[in-house]
Amino acid sequence: MAKSPHLFHFFQFLAVLLLTSYSIFPPCVSLALEAQALLQFKNHLKDPFNSLASWNELGSPCEFYGLTCDPASGKVTEISLENMSLSGDIFPSLSVLQSLQVLSLPSNLISGKLPSEISSCTNLRVLNLTGNQLVGSIPDLSMLRNLQVLDLSANYFSGRIPSWVGNLTGLVSLGLGENAYTEGEIPETLGNLKNLTWLYLGGSHLIGDIPESIYEMKALETLDISRNKISGKLSRSISKLKNLYKIELFSNNLTGEVPAELANLTKLQEIDLSANNMYGRLPEEIGNMKNLVVFQLYENSFSGELPAGFGDMQHLNGFSIYRNNFTGRIPENFGRFSPLESIDISENQFSGDFPKFLCESRKLRFLLALQNNFSGSFPESYGTCKSLERFRISGNHLSGKIPDKVWALPYVKIIDFGYNDFTGEVSSEIGFSTSLSQIVLINNRFSGKLPSEIGKLVNLEKFYLNNNNFSGEIPPEMGSLKQLSTLHLEENSLTGSIPTELGHCARLVDLNLAWNSLSGNIPQSVSLMSSLNSLNISGNKLTGSIPDNLEIMKLSSVDFSENLLSGRIPSGLFIIGGEKAFLGNKGLCVEENLRPFMNSDLKFCGKNHGQTRVFAYKFVLLFFTASVFVVILAGLLFLSCRSLKHGADKNLESQKEARQKWKLASFHQVDIDADEICNLDEDNLIGSGGTGKVYRVELRKNGGTVAVKQLQKGDGVKILAAEMDILGQIRHRNILKLYACLLKGELAYTIDITERSDVYSFGVVLLELVSGREPVEEDYGEAKDIVYWVSTHLNDRESIVNILDDRVALEYAEDMIKVLKIAIKCTTKLPSLRPTMREVVKMLIGAEPCTLKSHYCDLDNDAKDFL
Repeated sequence: MAKSPHLFHFFQFLAVLLLTSYSIFPPCVSLALEAQALLQFKNHLKDPFNSLASWNELGSPCEFYGLTCDPASGKVTEISLENMSLSGDIFPSLSVLQSLQVLSLPSNLISGKLPSEISSCTNLRVLNLTGNQLVGSIPDLSMLRNLQVLDLSANYFSGRIPSWVGNLTGLVSLGLGENAYTEGEIPETLGNLKNLTWLYLGGSHLIGDIPESIYEMKALETLDISRNKISGKLSRSISKLKNLYKIELFSNNLTGEVPAELANLTKLQEIDLSANNMYGRLPEEIGNMKNLVVFQLYENSFSGELPAGFGDMQHLNGFSIYRNNFTGRIPENFGRFSPLESIDISENQFSGDFPKFLCESRKLRFLLALQNNFSGSFPESYGTCKSLERFRISGNHLSGKIPDKVWALPYVKIIDFGYNDFTGEVSSEIGFSTSLSQIVLINNRFSGKLPSEIGKLVNLEKFYLNNNNFSGEIPPEMGSLKQLSTLHLEENSLTGSIPTELGHCARLVDLNLAWNSLSGNIPQSVSLMSSLNSLNISGNKLTGSIPDNLEIMKLSSVDFSENLLSGRIPSGLFIIGGEKAFLGNKGLCVEENLRPFMNSDLKFCGKNHGQTRVFAYKFVLLFFTASVFVVILAGLLFLSCRSLKHGADKNLESQKEARQKWKLASFHQVDIDADEICNLDEDNLIGSGGTGKVYRVELRKNGGTVAVKQLQKGDGVKILAAEMDILGQIRHRNILKLYACLLKGELAYTIDITERSDVYSFGVVLLELVSGREPVEEDYGEAKDIVYWVSTHLNDRESIVNILDDRVALEYAEDMIKVLKIAIKCTTKLPSLRPTMREVVKMLIGAEPCTLKSHYCDLDNDAKDFL
């Protein structure tokens, strides 16, 4: 009996040991189930970078990459796999993980539906699946009462924002925006989330007013309901959100005035009410919001003067109110005490002196004040604003000289002083602005000589100096501008000759030197500008002949009129520019073979025109000989009535088309006899396609060779018409010339090989990518194409959004619109207004994708950017 106490202590120790071992080594069965569930989850994912290599049967789940386990139980508590390019679907096996607290899979490519079994993981605190491709309705997750973070934004969920979310009263962060919901209102139940600090409902197809219950979420710090169709007025109840520091309501249909109560939110740092239908004056109290960092109201109808308090703000960093009706003066001290980096006050009616202190902090990068009524001289204080990158003050009434130091800004990329009343010279200090890519001085009264230091601007791409009083010679140093694509010096008083060195500007596309007093010969080096598309040197005192080598260039627009030129007009240039491009030159003459194109008093070249005449004959002969061997595409509609029936409807349509009269529409000077192309020999068959056959035909009258297409299907007319309409805009050396078409109606089609037409073709491709449509579809209408269809959908933002491919538009609408803008520029009807391919590439590079949950991607509005 004496040993019994020892025996008792032994069993007590054994019991403690067993309990301890149980906690250290939990049941293998439970862990095995978790491991199996995780491996099943992995097996339903595609892992292109093998990030989940450690997830295998040999290892413990606690050793799996991206997993965290409870140190005591060994059970999985967290799965975090962010931005790993994972695809596939979420397998319901994860519901086995009863200790799971965090499931975070953002920024992947996971698709399929969110399994409702996830609601079994009742210990979940964080469920973050933002930035994937999940579809279907959001399952009922109201059982997850421990959730603090729920982020399902930027997916493709359908249905409506569920009202049960209001039951998750422990939520601190809620992101449901950017999904494919059907239109619906904001659930009133969201007002129950009293602990919520972050609410993101942007891009959710929401309509109606903002519920009053939202203003009961007293802990809210960020409210983002942007990019919806929210209407009504901004309630005065917003003053209840005392902790709010960021409010994003841009791109909605809000109306009314800004309530003065908004100023009661003393913690508010960012306000964005842009792109709504709001109006009225800004309450003076708004100027007392001393913590403001970003203030944006652009594209509304606000009026009146800015509150004076804006001049005293000390934290203001970004300020954008363009496209409103603000009037009066900018507060005198605006920017004086703020670390201002960006300001856009364009397209308002501000007047008075230009504000002096916008760059007082020396941090200003974007200064945009286009199209206002500012007057007086430009402040010298901006000469020390070395941080400036975009500097645009065009379309005002500013006058006087630009201070010398303002020309010398090392980081500035755009200087736009156009459409003002500035005088004086361009300072030689401009040579220090080596980052410049665009200079716009259009329509001022600048004078004096152009400084040779312009040649140091090696990044300069566009140079607009037209409509000024510049004098002297064009600096030969401009030949060093290897990136230059546009040079407009027209309507000045420039003298001297055209510098030979300009020929070194190989990327020059648009050259306009018209209406100056330039003299001397046209330099042969102009032909070295291999990208030149438009050349205008009219209204000068140029002498000598027009260089023949200009014919071999890719010019689509020329003007040599009103000069003192003499000699033969190169036939190719005459065809491009027409007779108007050569009028006012008494010494010029035209070849006899161009008589059919003549309506003016231009004289014809005589027989004794020397070597120039001989060269002309040789050139014409060579051109004619070469054309004989080029197969040139012509359109032919060959309609035949067939008695065989292939269905009543098709037969009727076919018979109707067969009864239509043929009409020969000629597009170039060519003698084609209808009989030659109606009696086609199968031995001359070149090929066949979905809409007909193509034959080779030798023309009897001029000995030329053409290709003839015979349509065989009833809808061939529509297809050919649409093809010709879209191809008619494309100029490419590999596209053959359409001479004539036997077709009901006329389709104008001319062809010149130009770079701008390559750009048009690329624009069509961009339209296909953005819209997800074919270049020719029945929906566009008879003889219409994608370019026409897009042009009919540009009336308002809703129509524009309807252009976009709805498979991706919900997530990337803003980025797609940027590409759409570029495509529209590329497909402009007038070739001279199209950008160059190099410019297109730069625009595409500049169209950086918007970051998630952020719309502030472009500080300068594209629509007012004519450059």
